[in-house]
Amino acid sequence: MTKQDARERALGLLYAADVGADEEALEPTGRAGRLVVGVIDHQEQIDAIIESHSTGWRLSRMPAVDRTILRVGVYELRYTDTPVGVVVSEAVELAKRYSTAKSGRFVNAVLANVANDPPE
Repeated sequence: MTKQDARERALGLLYAADVGADEEALEPTGRAGRLVVGVIDHQEQIDAIIESHSTGWRLSRMPAVDRTILRVGVYELRYTDTPVGVVVSEAVELAKRYSTAKSGRFVNAVLANVANDPPE
């Protein structure tokens, strides 16, 4: 499984969890599993980061797909050594593929803000 495939799989699993799917259906393994577990383990911090960098948008008002893509992106930016350009590019592509017409720009802006703001 490529890193891109792992992100896509993690997106699907985390989205399912976010919208209330049966947790028994979630079986993360490999890189996708590490992304899922990492996002879940750090979700409170990740959500706070997203809210502080998404001007005018509360997390609860964001489309679930965008919220999930941002969670994976922020996790990778803050808790892995994946290059910033790769994280942002992959997240934008996922947003364009699975969300609204404006989601790519929104995801890009939020993740760029997070990347340009050093961790506390």
